[in-house]
Amino acid sequence: MNDRYDAGYGGDQYELVGYDEYGQPVYQQVPTQQAPRETYDAYGRQGHGYGPYATGGQQQPPPQYGGYDTGRGSPASPYGPQGGQGSYDPYGSGAGDPGATTAPYDPYGRTGPGGQQPRAAGQTAYIPQQAGPAHESAERREGREGDHGTEQFAFVEEPDGDPEDVIDWLKFTENRTERREEARRRARSRVVALVVVLALVAVGGVGYLWYAGKLPGLSSSGHTSGGTTPAAAQKRDVIVVHLHNTAKGGTATALLVDNTTTRRGTTVLLPNSLALTGDDGTTTTLAKSVRDDGSSGTRDQLDSVLGTDIEGTWRLDTPYLQNLVDLVGNIDVDTNTDVPDPDAKKKGSGPLVHKGQGQTLSGKMAVAYATYRAPGEAQNAQLERFGQVMQGTLRKLSSDPQGATTTVQTLAQILDPSLTDKDLGTFLAKLADLAKGGDYGTAVLPVQSDGTLSAQTSDSVVKQILGGTAKSPEQGAAVRVSVQNATGVKDNTEKARVVLLNGGFTFLEGGSASAVRTTSQVLYSDPKDKENATEVAKTLGLPATAVTKGTVRSNADVSVVLGQDYRPSS
Repeated sequence: MNDRYDAGYGGDQYELVGYDEYGQPVYQQVPTQQAPRETYDAYGRQGHGYGPYATGGQQQPPPQYGGYDTGRGSPASPYGPQGGQGSYDPYGSGAGDPGATTAPYDPYGRTGPGGQQPRAAGQTAYIPQQAGPAHESAERREGREGDHGTEQFAFVEEPDGDPEDVIDWLKFTENRTERREEARRRARSRVVALVVVLALVAVGGVGYLWYAGKLPGLSSSGHTSGGTTPAAAQKRDVIVVHLHNTAKGGTATALLVDNTTTRRGTTVLLPNSLALTGDDGTTTTLAKSVRDDGSSGTRDQLDSVLGTDIEGTWRLDTPYLQNLVDLVGNIDVDTNTDVPDPDAKKKGSGPLVHKGQGQTLSGKMAVAYATYRAPGEAQNAQLERFGQVMQGTLRKLSSDPQGATTTVQTLAQILDPSLTDKDLGTFLAKLADLAKGGDYGTAVLPVQSDGTLSAQTSDSVVKQILGGTAKSPEQGAAVRVSVQNATGVKDNTEKARVVLLNGGFTFLEGGSASAVRTTSQVLYSDPKDKENATEVAKTLGLPATAVTKGTVRSNADVSVVLGQDYRPSS
């Protein structure tokens, strides 16, 4: 192996002395012998002169030109210094003088004083692209060859993976992980919040049902949906509405009830056969009372029979009902029968109202359906249709008091003095709100064939819905006495009525009992009415033993059951 490196044609020589910390070979210049050199003569002559024209048998040695050197490990430059030869000086500085001392070549471009730096003995130099020793390990050679300095090759690409890019990537990865963790935390928070909300809703719903008395097993017959509030103590607003059929005649009556304690509304339909007592004590029916006594007389009679406190009367003629339905924008009703067109000129024409679920009715159709009564039908069937139309109208009416009042004023009705348009609009707006929320119902007041109320009616409708009860009579007011005939003789009811009216009592028709009783009873429920009950027994000629505490009809102060021991006066 040749450990020497020849820099040029007859230039300085270097020998390998070792390797630096980067694995690069380190060379040391071999001292040169100062001996005359043979020069090349183009004409075959030898000498120490230069050029073919040299004299004296000597020729000057021609200048030595090596390859160019870029400073990056390439061959030596023809314009740079070469080996131990002097450099070419175009300004005649004497660098090419053969007698001048040859300046060493510094691969790092450093010069000594005076432009040249003498080479010290033992100086080492680094020669690019010089192979390492043969005994060098493959791993070290591979690592050394792969470690190229920027001063060696200009075409070596810069290494990828800028530290700033790596930092940015680490930050991005960290931020993404944090975002995922934050998303998980938010998801857990939402789940917890949802569970809490559902729990609160469940507790609130159960609490409301308990307060409203709608939980199974927590309601009693003495209480309604008002929870622990007795039915008689609940606050109700009640008005009576009379529908007058101006085309065919006849009326239909209903009570609109707003229970402000239980927040529930109800339409109570009153059959025309309901027995009422006139001011003179005579018995009449609801239909006759509406026709003969007018609004105020009928309202007072209903209060006496039902034990209610009706606040006003709304007379609703069929043309106004038609306008009302048109104003609210038609109504949706589940109709139970086909209704023919009352204005149809030909028989067999199609019905005006079709039977079916969710039928949309205009004003004219609503009036035809509310007043329709098929041949052979009971009056209750027509009443139920009227109730459907009223509830459908309330669902479409504005829940805003001002809006409902405007609708009432647009009808241009002449209302009863007991009810102004503002009062009616505010009342209907409350019912409309209940109807839209599903807290509204319709009930028919059941009456017996003679028009009187049964005991079952008193509990289910009068007491629970209307809150009717035996009211304490005002100062000077007559005591209300309900009489039920259990003697088996029909005329005894009329005879008892005459006797009680003459005694200053208010007579209430109690109908006839289903079975005959042998003894009579005079009942009172409030201890304060015991004295009144005793006075009633004396008036009817019954013994004092007939007076006892018991169940009294809700619309009466004292109830009388006439038995076979009753002996009417002649």
